[in-house]
Amino acid sequence: MVEPQENDKLPVVRKLREWDAQAIAQVTQFRGEVTLVVSREQLRRVAEYLASEPSLQFSFLSDITTVDRFPIEPRFEVNYHLVSLDRHERLRLKVCLPGTDAVVPTLTSVWPTANWHERENFDLFGIRFDGHPDLCRILLPDEWEGHPLRKDYPVEGYR
Repeated sequence: MVEPQENDKLPVVRKLREWDAQAIAQVTQFRGEVTLVVSREQLRRVAEYLASEPSLQFSFLSDITTVDRFPIEPRFEVNYHLVSLDRHERLRLKVCLPGTDAVVPTLTSVWPTANWHERENFDLFGIRFDGHPDLCRILLPDEWEGHPLRKDYPVEGYR
C-alpha cells in the first residue's frame, strides 16, 4: 500500500481535486493500480470529466465489475475499469452501494461500451443502472429468477 499523502501527488488525483475538491471520497493505490472511490451522486460528473479532460483522456471503459460483500454493508462495490489509450494509463472508479438500494446512474452516454457491461452486471448481480436505454438480461434467459452471482443466491437455484 502507498501512503495517503503519496496518492495526492498522482496527476489524475491532483487534476480531479483542482476541478472539484469533493469529487473523490478515497484514493488507494496497490501494486501500481489506482482506485478512486466516488459516491454514486458524483459518479456521472467524475466519469464525464475523466473522459473529456484533454490532459487525462480516459476515453475507454474496458470493463465494469461488481463485488458482492454480503453480509457486509455497503454490500456491493461497482468497479469501472478505465484506460487512457494515449497516456497508457489505467484507472479504477469504485462506487459502494447498499444491498437495499443497488442503483447507480448509467454511463452509456459517457462510454458506449458501458451498455453491455451494465446489462451483464444487472443480469448477474441485480445492480440497477438508472437511465440505461435497454436494461434487460444479456446472458441468462428472460424467465430466469434472481441474480446468480449474489452471495445469497441459493446454490440449487430458486424453486
